Amino acid sequence: MNTTIRAESGDTRADFWKDHATVLRREAADGVLHGFAALHAGIFSDMVRLVARMPESERAGLVIEKSGDRQYGPAEILALARRNDFPA
Repeated sequence: MNTTIRAESGDTRADFWKDHATVLRREAADGVLHGFAALHAGIFSDMVRLVARMPESERAGLVIEKSGDRQYGPAEILALARRNDFPA
């Protein structure tokens, strides 16, 4: 987040990982009631960590929805968990 109050520049990398995110079943992610289909919710880094640690068979049916409109599938989630800037 960039803010001009007090001329502060935001740390966009930290903000990326701190955004709100929801874990959903893939089939419910695009439905009308997808907001009610949340399995887990929290900050994005925690949701990535949670799904990345699941067995492949469970992870395959899930997506993470970040900030309301961007969805990450299983392969993207694993790639995010391996990034150098992923929070410890």
